[in-house]
Amino acid sequence: MEAFEMPTGREEEWRYTPLAPLRGLLDGSALATDNGLYGREASDSPVEVRVAPSGDAAFGRVVAPADRIAAQAWRRFGHGLSVSIPEDAVLEAPASFVVTGQGVGRTAFGHVAIHAGRNSRATIIVHYRGSGTYAENVEVILDEGADLNVVFLNQWEDDAVHVSAHHTGLGRFSRLRHTVVTLGGSLVRISPTLTFSEPGASADHNGLCFANDGQFFEHRPVADHVGPRCSSNINYKCAAHGDDARSVWIGNALIRAGAEGTDSYQANRNILLSPGARADAVPNMEIEIGDIQRAGHESATGRFDDEQLFYLMARGITEHEARRLVLRGFFNEVIRRIGVESVEESVRDAIESELEHVGRSPSRVAAGVLDRV
Repeated sequence: MEAFEMPTGREEEWRYTPLAPLRGLLDGSALATDNGLYGREASDSPVEVRVAPSGDAAFGRVVAPADRIAAQAWRRFGHGLSVSIPEDAVLEAPASFVVTGQGVGRTAFGHVAIHAGRNSRATIIVHYRGSGTYAENVEVILDEGADLNVVFLNQWEDDAVHVSAHHTGLGRFSRLRHTVVTLGGSLVRISPTLTFSEPGASADHNGLCFANDGQFFEHRPVADHVGPRCSSNINYKCAAHGDDARSVWIGNALIRAGAEGTDSYQANRNILLSPGARADAVPNMEIEIGDIQRAGHESATGRFDDEQLFYLMARGITEHEARRLVLRGFFNEVIRRIGVESVEESVRDAIESELEHVGRSPSRVAAGVLDRV
């Protein structure tokens, strides 16, 4: 942690994040009262699952902390969740796991490592629930030819602060589908880094968030292309509703000198549903080579389309139903890429519940819906 300077809030990587609510995670004063609680929701699969101590060989294969919180989480976690899919295994049903905060006023550091063996195929779902302050590192490792779909559902209670750095290692010709859904918590900051070191790897990284009254959700995806002939596609959809509701999206694509034949694209769309809501979006791209297939980015932020709303209401649809239809259409592109029908429907229900219960506790409503997954 000492290798990183204490941020002041003026640094580019911290200028959007409110520092005071981080509860000592930056200055090191946040002492862990416990690890996160790890559990399994589905057990009828060949996935090897262990809660292992921090020195276990399953941890640390691709971790590269990029800030003080990630470094602190790496140094201070006592136990982590290790999920391993055997070589050549094909999981017909998703395997689900849960990480639970220790409670209001308590701090935990954790670690999740997901390893997909050579030529395996699986879907892994990780739920985040509960209260408190939780900082972690997540490792997602794919061996050669592996095909992994991993979904992270952030459905924290209203008080929760969650800071997570995702680190990936993609083997030759592996394929990763990585989705982050953020619907609960007070402050949630997720930083997924997709590293393409081996040729032929590909990744689709999708994100969705709905910030309500007083919630701050920040996502900072990075596609780091090192090896040749790899492809990345990043797509985020965010909505904000209510006083001081805020979403932040910072996208980065790095195409290095040895990454010939790269195909990389990132997109972000934001919709603001009330006057007090705010969204910030900053797409970035750095290219060190000219021999690439494609490199591009796009971002847009706008208010709810009153003309579209009027069009629907003029045809006999109520205002509430019209808003529901517009939001369902807005988010559907990301939701349908989750690839698990029960999760997709639960996320849709949670988003609609957010709109229906304006003024009530938003994350608790979403959590109640997603608990049925």
